[in-house]
Amino acid sequence: MGATDGVIELIHLADRPDAGGNSVAVRVLGRCRPGILTGHDFLDCEIVIAAESVTASFPVTLLPEDLEDWEDALTALESGRSALWLDSGRTPSMKFKPDKNRGVRVSVHDGPSSGVKVTVPLCAPPEAWARKQRDLLARVRETYPREVVETSPGAYEWRRAGNA
Repeated sequence: MGATDGVIELIHLADRPDAGGNSVAVRVLGRCRPGILTGHDFLDCEIVIAAESVTASFPVTLLPEDLEDWEDALTALESGRSALWLDSGRTPSMKFKPDKNRGVRVSVHDGPSSGVKVTVPLCAPPEAWARKQRDLLARVRETYPREVVETSPGAYEWRRAGNA
């Protein structure tokens, strides 16, 4: 978990070390179009899945609203409910389904591109896993703050200091 060469994690879920080593991560690689008003706040990311027999990576561009949706998904997961994230049809989607053993099954479906679906069971994440995901989300927001504001439909300007 953490930054390597400017890459930071938005999501990092993994088995206990003694449970097999499966993991799912969403890594933020940087701004999609830094300095270009209409694309500056978009983030280039990759969904990375590592399991015994499969390693997969799916490119994805996140919009600022996607970060808000991830926060909503975390709220559902904290209450023991399933959550679907990135379900707009423009990117691979992710489904998180808690199981009765305090684990979670994570499915990534790359419907818009390859059609591939990968499901990874994760055994008993640590008790504070949701808090850790919230900490990662806060770090992404701190590293890549929203710097563009839509002043009216289709009209954008740079956010001025003090206009949060």
